[in-house]
Amino acid sequence: MKSKRMLMTLLFLLAGCLPFRASFATGVETVKVGIANTSADVGFFIARDKGYFREEGLDVQFIPFASAALMIAPLGTGQIDVGSGTVSAGLYNAVLRGVKLRVVADKGSMQPGYDYSTLLVRKDLVVSGRFKSLADLKGMTVAVTAKGAGSESALNEALKKGGLTIHDVNVVYLGFPEDLPALENKRIDACITDEPTLTQAIDAGVAVRASKSPIYPGQQNAVVLYSEEFASNRDVAERFMIAYVRALRFYNGALADGKLAGPNANEVVSILTKDTKLKDAALYRRITPNGANPDGSVQEAAMRNDLAYFKSQGYVTGKINVPDVVDESFVKMAVAKLGPYKPMVAAK
Repeated sequence: MKSKRMLMTLLFLLAGCLPFRASFATGVETVKVGIANTSADVGFFIARDKGYFREEGLDVQFIPFASAALMIAPLGTGQIDVGSGTVSAGLYNAVLRGVKLRVVADKGSMQPGYDYSTLLVRKDLVVSGRFKSLADLKGMTVAVTAKGAGSESALNEALKKGGLTIHDVNVVYLGFPEDLPALENKRIDACITDEPTLTQAIDAGVAVRASKSPIYPGQQNAVVLYSEEFASNRDVAERFMIAYVRALRFYNGALADGKLAGPNANEVVSILTKDTKLKDAALYRRITPNGANPDGSVQEAAMRNDLAYFKSQGYVTGKINVPDVVDESFVKMAVAKLGPYKPMVAAK
């Protein structure tokens, strides 16, 4: 009896030493993924709901965060394996502080026809003639999400088109959901905002797009991040990316004519209304959805442009460049395995 108890104790202790991210019995790997429960998480949701993660032997657990910025520290310590971030000064400064993470894939970008984030100006300013072109932004109060955010770099692009600089406007900081009430009560004159606020403001007759052409074509708004620990677990990290790129391709099958109107639209809208905070399917069909590269690659040229702006403003002062944070080896591997992307054609 005594030897049996000793054997059971030994087995218990050995079990406690097994890596907690793997199931010894099944070989299924557990991956912890930070999400913000927004439409930009659609690739993660599709990969789970369509079974792509499961087919790669992954048990993906979603960990909700109030914002992408709050994922940076847990990624750096390996508390979560995968997360997301905006291409902001804060991302580069985190890496300069020694936070070990990698930008590995597109999560939301300004693909042609899908300018889901842009500059809005109050409609009454257009009606009165105060605003006729981007040059008329001079002296206006314009909202962006935060100092050193991608939205501030987008505003800088709009100002350059009007022959202005960031110093020609009064910049204030508001979260995207705050933009609509601020426009309604005339606290701000214009804002860089994204969906669904963009469509809601236009539908309400409060604001209009400041430009008929894209303000910042190709901007990389959101990215997928790997913790250094997870990226080093190459086999699992590659399997995750294969599932994720498959999901991006399925998502692109839902896009048509700047809307969620493609062959896969019904299924993607169903996933979004089930898995995100926004439950309005009709609104999802009216908005301009975010673009996402079906091969997963990020827009490095836009990232270099953003970083140059952040450095010019003194938001990033250390020696760092875009290649120091981007690792596209995972998406390249996934594309090599999956083959070239073939756009989905609607059934006749």
